[in-house]
Amino acid sequence: MRTALVIGTGLIGTSAALALAGRGVTVHLRDHDPARARTAAALGAGSDEAPEGPVDLAIVAVPPAHVPAALAEAMRAGTARGYLDVASVKGGPRRELEALGVDMSSYIGTHPMSGKERSGPLAATADLFEGRPWVLTPTRDTDTEVLNLALELVALCRAVPVVMDADAHDRAVALVSHTPQLISSMVAARLADADETAVRLCGQGIRDVTRIAASDPGMWIDILSANPGPVADVLAGVAADLDETVRALRALQSSDEDKRRDGAGGVEDVLRRGNAGRERVPGKHGAAPTTYETVAVLISDQPGELARIFADAGRASVNIEDVRIEHATGQQAGLVQLMVEPAAAAVLSAALRDRGWALRQ
Repeated sequence: MRTALVIGTGLIGTSAALALAGRGVTVHLRDHDPARARTAAALGAGSDEAPEGPVDLAIVAVPPAHVPAALAEAMRAGTARGYLDVASVKGGPRRELEALGVDMSSYIGTHPMSGKERSGPLAATADLFEGRPWVLTPTRDTDTEVLNLALELVALCRAVPVVMDADAHDRAVALVSHTPQLISSMVAARLADADETAVRLCGQGIRDVTRIAASDPGMWIDILSANPGPVADVLAGVAADLDETVRALRALQSSDEDKRRDGAGGVEDVLRRGNAGRERVPGKHGAAPTTYETVAVLISDQPGELARIFADAGRASVNIEDVRIEHATGQQAGLVQLMVEPAAAAVLSAALRDRGWALRQ
């Protein structure tokens, strides 16, 4: 791939453009808002000038509802040798594109499983896709050359290709992406009118659950409108669990010992099923889940503190697998939780104590 055109310079489109431009591909940028394309160009994602002729690959990075029209327009103009989109829903847009009567051999649907709570070109980074799954949904009509172009894009963005059927993809993302967004928003909505005293008690648990609730509602309306059935199916299952759990909790309030016992069993059941589901979530780099030991370190809210911790861990030859930060309410201090391989926990703890860090058990 030598040339590419990115149509839509939001978070995903600009991130892909940055990755391609950084690896020597000549990238052209187009957006319905020229100012966004100029912003992406100023960030080094390519040129907002139109290409002089057909490019190797056109990447359509617009909301799902606009994908078919944008693709059909580009195809009819002979913009590229191959065309793909990066929308988070695949089945519906593909069927709409087929109905428009375009040549489907030059098209492949794709979806990089990566994103942020923030949107727009200023949120983009060239490493957004590194190590992340990038779904490809070829059909029997997809030309081999187009599939190879898509695989090259995934490789240049340092993502991991995953081939799926389009409708199977939509059911999968309903479970692992779209439903979690709605549930996160529902939990966060409980905080909107909560008493300030309760809100001040927020810890890492509520921050973890509500992190993605900060996402742009307009963007998610577009996504959910393109995949409502599979999301509703998953939510129906969650609703059934909620109903059972509510009944179990009410039973725990009973003065009848048998009812309390049944209530405890109902709550335990959903918690244990949650344990079983959580264990299936892939770990680092998509490998099997790994149980890490946590080394908790008290830090002050001063510049360079995190860098010092990581540097001290490096001197001890310990790799930090994951990190979480819990801020102390109303204080200029916090707790950093460093996740490491079990065998490294004692080594890291000793090294940090030797360098003057205060650890919490």
